[in-house]
Amino acid sequence: MIVGIDPGGNGAATFIDMQGQIIDTIEYAKHTPHEMVDAFQEYLPSVKKAYIERIASRPGQGAKSIFSFGVNYGFWLGLLTCLKISYELVTPGTWQRSMRCLSRGNKNVTKAKAQQLFPNEKVTHAKADSILIAEYGRRVTRGL
Repeated sequence: MIVGIDPGGNGAATFIDMQGQIIDTIEYAKHTPHEMVDAFQEYLPSVKKAYIERIASRPGQGAKSIFSFGVNYGFWLGLLTCLKISYELVTPGTWQRSMRCLSRGNKNVTKAKAQQLFPNEKVTHAKADSILIAEYGRRVTRGL
């Protein structure tokens, strides 16, 4: 199983099996940190690797926004490290180019692509990036 993580405050973690079936998507904003840890522990024996979006501040972001985003990012890196899940940082441009959905910040682009690839899933803006990052990671892991 591969985990794709969108570390934003409205992001999520998606667990996908090696055949490309989404097992679960857990939205960060809807769970406590302890609930997130519990969810990861439930899948822990099966998780091969996590792919997490590498973040950076952008011009025009306020200090509060940058700090909050950094706290979320640190939470994810800490969770993966404590649970001994190997991970790879991947830039938005890398996974979006690979998945053919360069969004330039437009969440509708990634939502549409995730829905196209997984028509039986209820894709939301909060879930879309993590779904695509998970699929990107699955493809990289399988050498596709």
